[in-house]
Amino acid sequence: MLLILVITIALFVWGKFTPDIVALISMLALFLTGILTAEETLSGFSNPTVIMIAALFIIGEGIAQTGWTAMAGKKFVEWAGKSVPKLLVIVTLGGGVLSGFVSNTGTVATLMPLTISSAWSIGTLPSKMLMPVAFGSNTGGLLTLTGTPPNIIASNALVDAGFEGFSFFEFALIGVPLLVIAILYFKFIGYRLLPNNKTNNKPVNIESTLHNWIEAYKVEDGYYRLRVRSISPLLNTKIEDWKFEENYNVSIIKIKRRHPNLLKKIPTFIELPDPSTVFLYHDIITVKGDTEAINKLMINFRLGLLPLDSIADELKNNLINQEVGMTEVIVNPNSSLVDRTYNMHTYFQRFGIQLLAASRNKKPILETEINVKTGDAFLIRGTWAHIEDLKKQHENLVIIGSPEGMAKNVEKLSPKSYIALGSLILMILFMVLKIVPGSIAALISAGIILLTGCVPISKAYKGISWTSVVMIAAMIPMGLALQKTGTAQIIANGLVDYLGSIHPILLLGGIFLLTTTFSQVINNSATAVLMAPIAILAANSLNLSPEPFMIVVAISASTAFLTPIGTTTNAMVMTAGAYKFMDYLKVGAPLLLIFFIISLLLVPNIWPF
Repeated sequence: MLLILVITIALFVWGKFTPDIVALISMLALFLTGILTAEETLSGFSNPTVIMIAALFIIGEGIAQTGWTAMAGKKFVEWAGKSVPKLLVIVTLGGGVLSGFVSNTGTVATLMPLTISSAWSIGTLPSKMLMPVAFGSNTGGLLTLTGTPPNIIASNALVDAGFEGFSFFEFALIGVPLLVIAILYFKFIGYRLLPNNKTNNKPVNIESTLHNWIEAYKVEDGYYRLRVRSISPLLNTKIEDWKFEENYNVSIIKIKRRHPNLLKKIPTFIELPDPSTVFLYHDIITVKGDTEAINKLMINFRLGLLPLDSIADELKNNLINQEVGMTEVIVNPNSSLVDRTYNMHTYFQRFGIQLLAASRNKKPILETEINVKTGDAFLIRGTWAHIEDLKKQHENLVIIGSPEGMAKNVEKLSPKSYIALGSLILMILFMVLKIVPGSIAALISAGIILLTGCVPISKAYKGISWTSVVMIAAMIPMGLALQKTGTAQIIANGLVDYLGSIHPILLLGGIFLLTTTFSQVINNSATAVLMAPIAILAANSLNLSPEPFMIVVAISASTAFLTPIGTTTNAMVMTAGAYKFMDYLKVGAPLLLIFFIISLLLVPNIWPF
């Protein structure tokens, strides 16, 4: 058992293989040496914690896809200004406070996307922010009784032994000082130790993208907003009745309904009008065409002209949201479109997509009928799903940028945004009120997000960090094997017997060190279950109060700062931050030492022996 444990840790430190592969090798070694049965070896893959983590990734993706991440990230950047230390304090504090009421994994799953976005926006790297979020959430779990499982285990162990358990906020007496220390550590020391790891998760900058499009396609003069008056011949007719493209060279981009008597019965916006869309009184129509064509349209159909925002604001605020967006398409030499003439408006309409502008050699193409050449570029608008379909169906049409990434960075909220937020709040309520187990609560919330279309199923699977999920599932049997073979019990008993007769502070320190050692490689709940009875037995044998020892068990079980496998939160940020095993050791060791010293100083004074 010890040999497998040492080799596993060595492989993690070496970094030659990915963490999930190392964990799988370790898991198989436990079976092949006869330490675990087949059922025990595979037990991690049916563990509720693993299921919960996968569900939390989906919930986090739902929050990101529906605009909350972009909005929160914008607020984070506003609060931080251009100060990286301020942003560091904000994300660490946010992770700590939220994890006092939500599971640590839920906290990290929620904060991870907006932390990545904020880091890039402020000019730093995600690797400088994600580990503080993970460590902050681990520490913040010490703010309440339900903040992290070791707290509950420690309290229940006291009750089972005939003592009074801890109150809901009693852990905050030590949790608040430790969280403050963690924040100060990362601001003044930890930030310098965090690596500058380059990752490919930089979010799309919508503002700069739109600016580039405006420059390339000269679209600033082509957009107008018109109002349908009561005397307009358009009233109660269909778009297809008038052949706007053919007769006026004008495109109908979007319709906003403002009919006072019908708003409760019809959609407020028609993002992508089709030929059968009917015009109603007071409709606001966003159109594209040259000035002469728009003047002709206004006169013939008695339409009113409304002021337009700056073109960048108009494109961002009125033409892009979580469901509908824009992107750029480039024709490559192998495309079947090359050297053929098409009405490109009609061509893209076949795929449910609008053509907003065309460009060749950085000069706008104004003709309706276009003889397509290699390198021609088209600015298109459609649902993100239709854009993705276009990308799949036309291998020789190159989609520039990341439509999916741009969708995540739209700050505008939609009804689905509130569904996603509601599902997260529902999960929190289920957990706090203990209506259902945490894994079931997470699955219910993830199910709501998928069934309501907040996140398409294909994107939901892409949003799960499978490396983290597989690694955690494969490492859970390690904790079972340590307990099954009695290895952990032998080590624990020897340490307690040696220190218990010298001084209570030494025993307290020994329990802290042993617990935190186990927590680096064993699930923190398993660590707490293993150490709780040992700590109570040691306290009773010396006629000491078990409370300070149980508090130390809870604290040290949450200090898995030295490895990516110590807690699920560490594992969740590993891929996103491109962290290596040694990064955790380098950053976590000083913080762990500080926690150790502070705990030995404060715990005996708050909970006397």
